[in-house]
Amino acid sequence: MDMHNPLLAIEDLAAFDAIRPEHVEPAVTALLARAEAALEQAVDPATPVDYDALAAILDVATERLGRAWSAVGHMNSVADTADLRAAYNAQLGAVTAFYTRLAADERLFARYQSLHERADAMPEARRRALDHAVRDFVLSGARLQGAARERHAQVRARLAELSQKFSENVLDATDGWGLDLDESRLEGLPDDAKSAARAAAEAAGVEGWRLTLHAPSYLPAMQHLRDRSARESMYRAYVTRASEWGPAERDNTALMAEVLALRQEQARLLGHPSYAVLSLVPKMARSPEEVVGFLRDLAARSRPYAERDLDELRRFAAAELGLPDLQPWDVPYASERLKEARYAYSEEEVKAYFTLPRVLEGLFSIIETLFQVRIVADAAPVWHDSVRFYRVERQAAAAGDAAPVTVAHFYLDLHARPGKRPGAWMDDARARWRRPGPDSRLQTPVAHLVCNFASPQGGRPALLTHDDVITLFHEFGHGLHHMLTQVEELAVSGISGVEWDAVELPSQFMENFCWEWEVLSRMTAHVDSGAPLPRALYDKMIAAKNFQSGMAMLRQIEFALFDMRLHAEPGQGVRVQAVLDDVRHEVAVLHPPAFNRFQNSFSHIFAGGYAAGYYSYKWAEVLSADAWSAFEEAGVFDADTGQRLRREILEVGGSRPALESFRAFRGREPSIDALLRHQGLAD
Repeated sequence: MDMHNPLLAIEDLAAFDAIRPEHVEPAVTALLARAEAALEQAVDPATPVDYDALAAILDVATERLGRAWSAVGHMNSVADTADLRAAYNAQLGAVTAFYTRLAADERLFARYQSLHERADAMPEARRRALDHAVRDFVLSGARLQGAARERHAQVRARLAELSQKFSENVLDATDGWGLDLDESRLEGLPDDAKSAARAAAEAAGVEGWRLTLHAPSYLPAMQHLRDRSARESMYRAYVTRASEWGPAERDNTALMAEVLALRQEQARLLGHPSYAVLSLVPKMARSPEEVVGFLRDLAARSRPYAERDLDELRRFAAAELGLPDLQPWDVPYASERLKEARYAYSEEEVKAYFTLPRVLEGLFSIIETLFQVRIVADAAPVWHDSVRFYRVERQAAAAGDAAPVTVAHFYLDLHARPGKRPGAWMDDARARWRRPGPDSRLQTPVAHLVCNFASPQGGRPALLTHDDVITLFHEFGHGLHHMLTQVEELAVSGISGVEWDAVELPSQFMENFCWEWEVLSRMTAHVDSGAPLPRALYDKMIAAKNFQSGMAMLRQIEFALFDMRLHAEPGQGVRVQAVLDDVRHEVAVLHPPAFNRFQNSFSHIFAGGYAAGYYSYKWAEVLSADAWSAFEEAGVFDADTGQRLRREILEVGGSRPALESFRAFRGREPSIDALLRHQGLAD
């Protein structure tokens, strides 16, 4: 192998600064060959049917392939170029085909079935890993034969291609639009957003100011720009991304229909009536009907509050803003004005106190206090000069050992830029694993934590909105789940093996800290004066916490119900818009215009892991709100409660059912009451 290729030299951390498109094909080809050889060795009769023996042969090779391919995929998400995209797509088929064959290999399946029959004497985490392995072989088509087996592999390969194309179309549509304005049309736009718009225009080589569809530009414009026609232009562009209203080569309409048809075919091949049923096999929810019932119950509880929210907004917009015909592009603007009028503060006023350095300092302090670790700046090759790298460590267990023990590492990539996928996410670059072999080396986890916040402007630190702060805490919750695990079985370490509808528990739990005075008073500093957030301003924020929470709840239920119906009702691929219209008619109080094509950029379900699973945000929010109530009872910084959360939820990862972990932490079954109370939806 060419060890000058950074993708072939990943023994510890990836050399992200050295990875080039020309490295992808030779590295993937070599690593696939090694993995193919490992598979054949693993199923050779000369290889004992022994868990450790199989792991030493097969898991080592596939984990190595997975880490290199993950590095390429990560670069494709955060530093996309035409050449890198082409290199990634050229290898996507081969990688997908290998993993499809591996997951459905009858010979390997038989060996794991044999191990599973002897699992009673094994440690709990290993038993759980074997449970999942046997289940996943079946879900991957290991029992299929002949033409059905071949067709299942074709379906999986095509779905991987379509998912990548969907994501590319959304990114290109986001990057490919800008609104150039002169200064007379920027009235109301905050200074930092205005500076960023000026910088965007200069970078594009145009006069004036440029607004874009990236969140740090789009959101402030929609909330504060007084020019109604500019808001309408931005709204139209945003909600028609990757649709028939733009370039034909970026239109995701036909792609969505094909995805849904293929998913339904996949489910049928595996013996399930719908993709929703197939999707729920490894989740907490037992059936699509249970999920739909849960969502409709939440909708019924929330609707009176949402109707009140919308009625109040319409009356305010007509009386105070001269907008008797409130349109969707007016809603963020009018909502912000109403919030200012009612609570006497604005998001811009609050943002001045959330400087990125101080927020990170406060976040790290919470993690260190509750979970008894230390976060230390570290050094590693990165893909952009704004990316930072950190080490998580804890004191050694033995009293005589002075040197701290490394628990994990993480990359922090927080700022929006062209070529970077929109949104926020956590990805695992490497998982905790007791590597098989003579030395039995412990591999510590590494995480990517990615957001799309505004960059620093004018020599001042970057400023975060309070929503940005919540997003940062949310993604760190995922990161903690991945990094603080003590499980050493690869398949159930960290977030691996956690039911998808429970994986949001730690992330949504962490959001609660963003509303606590004990937290905000310590992690805020005015960008000019350095003064902490005033208590009076905090009190206004708390009073406004559940502002329009009814509308927000119904919006999320709309997404979730739409997703579940698309995947639970076969044949809906040809009437995606009609299904969305039906759902909106059932649950929404605010209806978008006919040109809205939200679904064409709904990456969560068409390019992410949330197909027939978007409901999990609300499902897990029940768990996270109830978990937070333990801290309400004991104290926000109560170390004993923090250690119990770490021990019973974060450390165990997927090594036991999520409901068991919740019961171990809370001492009882979860209750929906805390969620409704936290969101002001209970009288």
